[in-house]
Amino acid sequence: MSMNTMTVDVWRTATGEMELLPGNIRKLIGSSHPFLDEAAKYYTRAEGKHLRPLIVFLMSQATMPCRQASQSAKPATKSNSTCPGSADTPTMGHPVRESNLNTLVAEISELLGTARLDKDAFISPPPSPPSPAAPLTPINQKNYLEESRTAEVDILPAQRRLAEIVEIIHTASLLHDDVIDNANSRRGLPSANLAFGNKMATLAGDFLLGRACMALAGLHHPEVMDLISAAIAKLVEGEFMQLKNTQYDDPSPKWSAEALCYYLQKSYLKTASLISASSRAAALLGDADSKTVDAATAYGRNLGMAFQVVDDILDYTRSGTELGKPAGADLELGLATAPLLFAWEQMPELGVLIGRKFQHEGDARDMVLRSDGIAMAYALAYDYSQKAIAAIRDFPQSEAKDILVQIAQWTVQQ
Repeated sequence: MSMNTMTVDVWRTATGEMELLPGNIRKLIGSSHPFLDEAAKYYTRAEGKHLRPLIVFLMSQATMPCRQASQSAKPATKSNSTCPGSADTPTMGHPVRESNLNTLVAEISELLGTARLDKDAFISPPPSPPSPAAPLTPINQKNYLEESRTAEVDILPAQRRLAEIVEIIHTASLLHDDVIDNANSRRGLPSANLAFGNKMATLAGDFLLGRACMALAGLHHPEVMDLISAAIAKLVEGEFMQLKNTQYDDPSPKWSAEALCYYLQKSYLKTASLISASSRAAALLGDADSKTVDAATAYGRNLGMAFQVVDDILDYTRSGTELGKPAGADLELGLATAPLLFAWEQMPELGVLIGRKFQHEGDARDMVLRSDGIAMAYALAYDYSQKAIAAIRDFPQSEAKDILVQIAQWTVQQ
């Protein structure tokens, strides 16, 4: 499935929401200082994937029939609402909770085994689910449904605001990342640190986080506030892990499962934690039952992990033009990601290159491409995508659920 096909399908399902999202975000992040206003809105000028708000919109719709019985206007019936938390429905195993980082350690042997055994098993992509249809818009004060031209109520104003908050936080993290990485492009534009300088780009990111926190407080939902605030802290922890990269301080390190575990934990903190928290928050704001909330969390976590592993694969296999950011940046920054870590297991001599943080041109890239590193990383991403799909298998049938499945499939078909 191509990105263009995916975009068409998604916009059929969430046309109103996705069209209005950039404008709503720009309203939230405005500043009376013209230069700060320009810097804060800089990355909203280019078309991003908007994956995180899209997941919030779709999860809000997919979990809408699973409201807690005490709060629902109508009781759910077996014919149209069989939710993970329903009394007559078997539960979907053991959902992964946001705070349980130790599960990464427990999963490591299983993941390594999956990558080794199944790296050649994914030649044919999974079949695509059915296509979609339409919904909704932003947040104001009174006469909300009229002002947003929304006739349906399957996405609540608080869920809509959550989508905007999550995208603002993500954009702030991009501003900060580009300063740290000394990036020169983002979304086809010169990076903000080049356009405005490191100091202004950093301050613009700080300003966005401040605006996001103000909007978050306006939701008046303590659990969601805790979740998203914790996700911001996790983004910083993940970036710190990436900068420190303590596993490779040895000038000639040896491969170990702990090295992959370190990478997975960093990937969870930097990428999957925000997607997981926002998926959970969307279900909480819709007052879904507890098992549905846990299922939404597991979907977001596994999708986020798949997305990050694939992003690391694309750094080896796509050009900078295709990516909208410099290709090969991970090696230039001295970062050991999934393709290299799997290649390292096969080629111990990569340890010396990792120890010197790939300071010589061409370091490691050719060796990774000659190894099974890409295929094994893909197998890992595919495993995560299948776990994401399995997490929501007991959701009631809906177009939103179909698209959530489709997104998980598309993530590993890039």
